[in-house]
Amino acid sequence: MDDTGKQQRNFVGYEYKEIIAEGSRASFLLDGYESFGWEVDENVPGSSVPSHASAYAPAQKKVALHLKRNRKIINKMELTRLQRNFEACVDEIDALEKAKTSKAVMYALIVAVIGTAFMAGSTFAVTAQVPNYILMVVLAIPGFLGWILPYFLYKKIVNRQTKKLTPLIEAKYDEIYEICEKGNKLLH
Repeated sequence: MDDTGKQQRNFVGYEYKEIIAEGSRASFLLDGYESFGWEVDENVPGSSVPSHASAYAPAQKKVALHLKRNRKIINKMELTRLQRNFEACVDEIDALEKAKTSKAVMYALIVAVIGTAFMAGSTFAVTAQVPNYILMVVLAIPGFLGWILPYFLYKKIVNRQTKKLTPLIEAKYDEIYEICEKGNKLLH
């Protein structure tokens, strides 16, 4: 202590990073970034970022993570390289999670549009100058099926894609844990 009774603090220069993430993944990302020397910046209050709902996914609350790291951290280049690998793996996991439903949505929409085309043909058949009720019934049946089947088709394809992609996602999580373990060893 000096004469005024205040404790002398050494200057530490920090680098800063802001990450926008889904609220459900915030803890996972914080744990990962801590393995590369990042810590939560207490000087910045936590904030939420508004998110818009897409056509087939509800809106999820986004959070802004404010991190800081000592500029003169040892093994900074290797930690940065590992951090980039971590971020690439997280992006791949996000892409694989989206791939579970994207194919299913595409096929369900195609079947629904075809069903709508049949239903339009059925409508035109009954509203013609001379109504053709037999053609209307023949076209309405696949039209109604085209409106009912997309739900079941979507569920079936999502289940199949989930079974197919889950091992790949788990392998990426294992890779992330190995990367974080290497980063943590470099810090200590």
